Parts: sequence; structure tokens; C-alpha cells
Amino acid sequence: MIILGIDPGLATVGFGVISVDRGRYTVLDYGIVSTPKEDTLPVRLGKLEQGVSTLINTYKPDQVAVEELFFSKNVTTGIAVAEARGVILLTCNKLLGDEVYEYTPNQIKMTITGYGGAEKKQMQLMVQSMLRLKAIPRPDDAADALAVALCHGQVAGMASQFKVR
Repeated sequence: MIILGIDPGLATVGFGVISVDRGRYTVLDYGIVSTPKEDTLPVRLGKLEQGVSTLINTYKPDQVAVEELFFSKNVTTGIAVAEARGVILLTCNKLLGDEVYEYTPNQIKMTITGYGGAEKKQMQLMVQSMLRLKAIPRPDDAADALAVALCHGQVAGMASQFKVR
């Protein structure tokens, strides 16, 4: 099974593509889709749609896992990120149907480290270890997206509980 993990954002969307075969994870690719801050919001959202479409058409994932939003300080930034996340979910749904899943940051941390309050460094080290990588994936958004994909791989047997409805 091929899983595309997505860490949503407006300026930077992290992505991680992994293959799961009998409980063994292999990285196919990871990185970011970025949008220039000087572009208008509609243009940036359009670029995100193009970027996510390209990822899905290139890697042909069986399922997509997207991190849910958590923000508590800057509501204005949070709204723009929520709009970007909406475009990401819509694009994934249009191209993959109902094979789109969502996980909260705490669910991802709990699944990867066993502790829902894990620090970023601990998460990165676990992602590196689980994927047998020589170094921590960079940038951070890509490492976060790989964690989302790994989380989905770990709970795939119960995946229907996390489907976007």
C-alpha cells in the first residue's frame, strides 16, 4: 500500500510518501509544496491544488492521511491555513474518493512515540528510526508529513474510524 501523508499549510505543505508492505515501511519521497507570500490567496490556493494533484498523479497513493489543524494564538493565520487545508482535502477527495483520512497532532504523536505530548525532536528521531533513514528528514514540514503517513500505516486496520466524513 502507498500512503501520502500531508502536513497542511499555506506557505508550506509538507508531504511524505511511503510504501507499507507487511509492516515494513519504505520512503518513496518527501518534501514540500510552497507558495510565494507575494501571491494573492486565490493564486496560492490554486498552486496548492496543482501541487497536491501532481503528488497524487505521480505517486498514485492508495490512501492519503492529512493532519488536522491545531492553532491557539494567531487566528488570522489559522483561517488561511484552514482554507489551504480545505483545498487539500477537496483535491484529495476529487482524485481518490473516500480514501482520505485525518489525524490530530496528539493521535500522530501517540501512535509514533507512545506519548501524545512528545516533543518535535523525539518525533523526528522516531520517524528517522522507523523509516531507517541516515538523517532526520528535512525540512520539518516533510518530517511531519512522514509522521502522518506512518501514523496511518500503523492504524490502517482501523482506518475507517479516521475517514473524512
